[in-house]
Amino acid sequence: MNKVLIVDDEKRMLDLIALYLQPHKYVCKEALGATEALSYINQETFDIVLLDIMMPEMDGWELCQEIRGISDVPIIMLTARDQHEDIVKGLRLGADDYITKPFNEEELLARMSAILRRREPKSYIEVNGLIWNRDQFELSYKTNPIKVTPKEFIMIGHFMKNPNQVFAREHLIDLIWGFDSETGGRTVDSHVRNMREKIRQTGFPIDDYFKTVWGVGYKWVNNP
Repeated sequence: MNKVLIVDDEKRMLDLIALYLQPHKYVCKEALGATEALSYINQETFDIVLLDIMMPEMDGWELCQEIRGISDVPIIMLTARDQHEDIVKGLRLGADDYITKPFNEEELLARMSAILRRREPKSYIEVNGLIWNRDQFELSYKTNPIKVTPKEFIMIGHFMKNPNQVFAREHLIDLIWGFDSETGGRTVDSHVRNMREKIRQTGFPIDDYFKTVWGVGYKWVNNP
């Protein structure tokens, strides 16, 4: 299932879009305005964002810029304005597509499906000689394998695939141990500590890339 964040300042519209999407195996999270949307994006990972433009306080264009500063999640702009200038502006600010209200349910689903098909999950990532290879289930630095546990491997891969995004300990527990797990934040910290030490011993400057965000969680920075 794909996880979608729906952002609008009208609760009725949020509920309506979620009603459209849920039968098509989308897990929907509703954000009533920009502030709530940014809070969710900083705590969770989404496969796609549906973003209304005409919102008070912070409009969709400004929110699109804010999202692009922390995530490369696909964004479809939703608006009642069918102006060429608006479309160009949204795309220049980082949106992936644009659809006007009232929209056809099948068209929205088709556009979302097309964007998600283009986003193949990354199976190979390299950062300054550190290589995460999902297909071979191997982490290495300058061709030297690093012996990490399966959970450590999933964790470091998740961070490397989502640079500059802060992930709370609760998110990591859900991702790696599962929603029903009784694992606590200290277990996450212990895995992070062990993973850092294993990578540090190879000579890779892990502390420059893997950062602790005090009181929240952790993030990966590609350009320290």
